[in-house]
Amino acid sequence: MKKLFIAVPLALCTSVAVADELQTKVEEMMLTSFKANGIASLDRQKQDEIQQACSSPTPPGAETMQRLQAAEMAKIRWPADGNYTGGDWKEGQKIAASGRGLTWTDKTPNNNGGGCYNCHAMDPNEVSEGTIGPSLEGYAKLRGNGEEIVKYTWGKLWNAKAYHACSDMPRNGYGGILTEAQIRHVMAFLFDPASPVNQ
Repeated sequence: MKKLFIAVPLALCTSVAVADELQTKVEEMMLTSFKANGIASLDRQKQDEIQQACSSPTPPGAETMQRLQAAEMAKIRWPADGNYTGGDWKEGQKIAASGRGLTWTDKTPNNNGGGCYNCHAMDPNEVSEGTIGPSLEGYAKLRGNGEEIVKYTWGKLWNAKAYHACSDMPRNGYGGILTEAQIRHVMAFLFDPASPVNQ
């Protein structure tokens, strides 16, 4: 029986060593397999602390995740003029539907789409929508447009990891995917009573 108790920790140590070696090989392969091209630079391969934590085979504990989320919350840039929803919902609709951007063929990162329909339902008349994220149909109609929900929505669009450390949603504002003006348009798409989202 003693041999079994000794063998299990040894097997775990061996597994950890193999996993570390495999991780090193994967990182080397990534660095040698990709080349910078246009706006697609190699810095995209570098993970920050929250990305490392969320892709780790052994996720950190709740206290660490709370600390990481608090750090992400501090990265949200709130609109200086307090104008969260003053964009044009029609522009927001275009941004939500567009998956364009961030590829090596793009000349600039300032005309990206949000790709929102990859994960969410929004306009009930849209024929193609994702189901990874929650449906946003009737967003303001169901949730209202009080200060708390408006501010939460801005923050979620700017940096989703501030609310859920391992969220699949991209950090649109913080990650430089969408500009502040584009986020304001998407906010209008979600909150404007005239938007098809709220019909």
